[in-house]
Amino acid sequence: MARALPLDEIPVYGKKNLPDRDTNLSDGAIFLIDKPLEWSSFDVVKFLRKRIRVKKVGHAGTLDPLATGMLILCCGKATKSISMIQDLPKVYTGEITFGKATTTYDAEGEVSEEASWDHITKEKIIDVLEKEFTGTVEQIPPMYSALKYGGKKLYELARKGEEVVRLPRQVTFHEHEILTFEPPKLTLRIKCSKGTYIRSLARDLGEALDSKGYLSGLERTAIGDFLVDDALTPHEMGDQLKDIWQS
Repeated sequence: MARALPLDEIPVYGKKNLPDRDTNLSDGAIFLIDKPLEWSSFDVVKFLRKRIRVKKVGHAGTLDPLATGMLILCCGKATKSISMIQDLPKVYTGEITFGKATTTYDAEGEVSEEASWDHITKEKIIDVLEKEFTGTVEQIPPMYSALKYGGKKLYELARKGEEVVRLPRQVTFHEHEILTFEPPKLTLRIKCSKGTYIRSLARDLGEALDSKGYLSGLERTAIGDFLVDDALTPHEMGDQLKDIWQS
């Protein structure tokens, strides 16, 4: 059985480095992709698989279609190392809108509840974040997620109008920083552990502030030491590879 390659032994391709025409990507490679809005993670995998000429391609941690930013793709022998990347901490910039809750906890869902938000201040947000969302906490995943229950993905059940009890999971918030607060919108930078749902944070933070909240925008800016600033969009990467193969 092939061993997982150490991450520091896998070539990384993005803005700063690209394969040449003689590179054998089946030996393993990491591609840094800046996922566009409304693309699913699997859309990116399908798009790149056709252009890197390697059948075995997978992503190391999904992003919702309404989220943008860092998506890491592994190909060839590097797919054995995907779990190592998934274990790395993530950094997000998230916009939370207070005063409304949605069925999906983000802008894709329908508004399910409304509440006042004009009592929320920056000082209250800082206080609640420090007291309730710092370190290791328990978080209940949203129904609209890819987690499985009875062999079916939760979002499949949710789309049928079904709701099941989700057990809380331990996640860790390493850092959070308020970037802007223009009521009712809050922009946060969050560094967190794997398995953290920023949508659930938006919902829970709204509740903790005696209001409601949903995630109205999200960008993943880093996975471990891999930065979105070093990533290319799928089309940019595809065009670069096309030029290399044809050179």
